[in-house]
Amino acid sequence: MNAKSRHKECLEKAKLLSRDEVEHLLSRMRGKYARRLDDKKIDPLEAAARQLEYEDERLGEWRARVSELRKKSKN
Repeated sequence: MNAKSRHKECLEKAKLLSRDEVEHLLSRMRGKYARRLDDKKIDPLEAAARQLEYEDERLGEWRARVSELRKKSKN
């Protein structure tokens, strides 16, 4: 999946979140997107979509590492 379609998918997911869920998601945000949100360069929905993208990437990486460790432990 390319970056633009992935971002659009995350933006759609962010639109479906409740206000509390968006606030919880934004509370986990760090780095440049948090600064951009604070500086009002991006809106909260865009920031939530970026955070969803980030967390999805990290979850995928974590799953790959766990899968690799499980394969090693079986051998």
